[in-house]
Amino acid sequence: MNTMKTFLLMGVMTVLLVLVGNLLGGQNGMVVAFLFAIVMNFGTYWFSDKLVLGMYHARQITESDSPELFQMIRELSGRAGLPMPRVYLIGNDQPNAFATGRDPRHAAVAVTTGILSSLTPQQLRGVLSHELAHVQHRDILIGTVAATIAGAISMLAQMAQWAMIFGGGRSSDDREGGNPVAGLALMIVAPIAAMLIQLAISRSREFEADRGGAEISGDPLSLAGALKRLQEKSEEIPMQASPATAHMFIVSPLTGGGLSKLFSTHPPMEERIARLEAMVYGPSGKR
Repeated sequence: MNTMKTFLLMGVMTVLLVLVGNLLGGQNGMVVAFLFAIVMNFGTYWFSDKLVLGMYHARQITESDSPELFQMIRELSGRAGLPMPRVYLIGNDQPNAFATGRDPRHAAVAVTTGILSSLTPQQLRGVLSHELAHVQHRDILIGTVAATIAGAISMLAQMAQWAMIFGGGRSSDDREGGNPVAGLALMIVAPIAAMLIQLAISRSREFEADRGGAEISGDPLSLAGALKRLQEKSEEIPMQASPATAHMFIVSPLTGGGLSKLFSTHPPMEERIARLEAMVYGPSGKR
């Protein structure tokens, strides 16, 4: 169901992109907007892993550096039917982790030094299973496409606003019969809608990765315990993270309440934990 929702939402985002392109330049604008999204997706698909790993100064490590971590990832990768990913270490006290890479054969799992010292082996196993589920579901590709289309919509909407201000955009023939109020509303609403859709996609993929990770490890409660521990520690220990990449981490590295929680890329932690516990105790939650 979450997968169907994800592709439906991405379809809506594509329609929004085409509508903004049409507003900016008619039929030619629609074609340019679509091609623009394809080019951006191609670039992020091939280079996003290198960019994000470099952004957090992640260092690739070998099995001799951390034999227990490698043994754990190798065992879980085998259970998931995945190739052994590259392993990276981020020197940061906040316990966190993310997966990246354009496909399972080019995947990488990055963990912070903080997560290695904060979790029990069983909890760490749950976190790694969650990240491998992201790889298994190709969530990196989905998240990259969603983020790229959202960025393209926002950029084109801004271009359309300037075109309207300075009288550019479509020819007078193209604009005849058009509704300038509707066009203005689209320019304002489209970027907001794209952002909300991107958040919805990110949240749905987190639920799927929790479920998939619990199945890979065979231990939903350890992942639930890890999530609770990570949430507590992330609020205590700040991390210099970019909002553009916050959705990649198992828990949001960004702190704050109010609107920041409302527009978080991650679903409520209480609901994530409740869903994992329901895999063991059932919907009633009786122990």
